[in-house]
Amino acid sequence: MLFAQQGTTEWIRPDHAESPPVWGIRNGIVVALWPAAIENPRPGNDGGPRGLLRIGYEWKNIVYHINYIAIEPVVNGNMEFSEISPSQVDGKWGKLMWAGETADPAKFSAAAGTRGIVVTDTLSQVITDTQHPGNTILYLYVFMEKFINGAHPYLRLSIHSNRPEELCIEVFHQPGSATMERCGVSATMGNYSRLRNLYLEDTVVNARKLYAGYQDINFIEKAAYPLPQLLHNHSGDVIVMAAPDETLNELSAWPETPAYTARWGWRYRPFYKLVQYWRVAATHVDHSLQARVNGRAKYWGGGNGDPSAYINIPGGPSFENFELRQPYRSGQQFYFGLTRKTIAQLLLE
Repeated sequence: MLFAQQGTTEWIRPDHAESPPVWGIRNGIVVALWPAAIENPRPGNDGGPRGLLRIGYEWKNIVYHINYIAIEPVVNGNMEFSEISPSQVDGKWGKLMWAGETADPAKFSAAAGTRGIVVTDTLSQVITDTQHPGNTILYLYVFMEKFINGAHPYLRLSIHSNRPEELCIEVFHQPGSATMERCGVSATMGNYSRLRNLYLEDTVVNARKLYAGYQDINFIEKAAYPLPQLLHNHSGDVIVMAAPDETLNELSAWPETPAYTARWGWRYRPFYKLVQYWRVAATHVDHSLQARVNGRAKYWGGGNGDPSAYINIPGGPSFENFELRQPYRSGQQFYFGLTRKTIAQLLLE
């Protein structure tokens, strides 16, 4: 990764097109593609599963890997999951993803392919920021293999220098794509941060209470939360936030047993807590918008059916997948954020 100064903003960008595919901003959000590791890059560390956006957070010159975002297109009621849908290239789990500077998908490359384009609001033909002239925006396109159900989405990702803790995800489709009823973008690793509090309009839903008594190795899901139950910030945008319900000391603690030592990668490593959130601008909200979460009582074991491959989440169940859903339309926008701000501060924006 290269920290590149652009005005007063320090962008995290690949050195060149053949560098690892990692982009982001100092004191804010970082995004990467397989096989680049966000945290502790080293030979042999490919950053985890394919078919996912890797989401990290940079602060005080350290980047931590916090979550993944999956792409989940629905065609004729059939939903596919980008991280487990087999590649048409090698049959392994996870769609191949690659980046570019324009909407031309070109060919797959495991390297960056682009440093990302940095523009100002006065020059950008992509996204404007008229309220903060002079601020810059980093953007790039992310392409992926066609799904088995015929869906063929692609993304435009952007980070605004005035909102460094937030990633804008715009969803489009390639010519010849099957008609998508929905194309979800879902944060899939909430258990790493032990997200247990979900903040809604009139209540805070706690995963320990919602899933009390659940001990199975699979996901558990209950009813989604429709638009009338969702919060709006000061600007009128819909925002749904999830956060740990533990202190930092509790969140960072890890049992001293062989089973947990063997799975130390699940131990929370940052020296701060983060609120995670999804936001949809008021102008992009559909009346059918809903928030959806599911939970787990045990950390993901790679799809293994053997219960011994799983360990309990310390403290009880937490939310794993976390997303906003609404019908697909080309160019729809979802914002995903990682922030050290409080819930109250987020609502005032």
